[in-house]
Amino acid sequence: MRVNGSRSNGWDGERYGMGEFWPLPDVLAYLAGRWRVARSVRDLAGGEQGEFSGTTVFAPEEDGGLLHHESGTFVWQGVARPAERTLRFLPGPGGTADVRFADGRPFHDLDLTSGRHVADHPCAADLYRGEFTVRDADHWRTVWHVRGPAKDLVLRTDYAREV
Repeated sequence: MRVNGSRSNGWDGERYGMGEFWPLPDVLAYLAGRWRVARSVRDLAGGEQGEFSGTTVFAPEEDGGLLHHESGTFVWQGVARPAERTLRFLPGPGGTADVRFADGRPFHDLDLTSGRHVADHPCAADLYRGEFTVRDADHWRTVWHVRGPAKDLVLRTDYAREV
C-alpha cells in the first residue's frame, strides 16, 4: 500500500543535499548490482540497539526482475550472528517494482520515480511502514518503523554501491 509523503502523515524522513531526492525512471535498473549495507536497529520500547553489516546483491532473473540476497552479520545485545534474507523485485508499471518475499507472498510496492516512496506492510497485529529515499547514483536509504502490541522498532539501512 502506498502512502503519500505529506507532512500530515507523521512519517517524513530525512532529506538529502539541498532538500531534494534523486528521482529514478527505472528502480530495477538502479538497484541492479552489489551494495554495501549498514543497518541500525533500535527497540524504542526497551532501549536496546543492534546493527547489521554486510552486502546486498540484486541479480537479474529471467522474468526481468531482480533477486535480492542480503547477507552479513547482525549484532544484538553484544552477540554477533550470521544473517541473511532473500526478496524478489518484480517489474511494475512505469519503472516501479513489486517487492515479494522469497516464497512469493506480497511485501510492498516500490515507486522511486520521485526519489522517495513510503509503503505499508501489515503483518498480523504489527504495521511495518518503510520510507525509501534515493540520495544519488550510488546511495539510498530505507527506514522501517515497526509498530504493534509487542514491537516498537526503527530499522535504518544505508546502501552504498560497490564499484
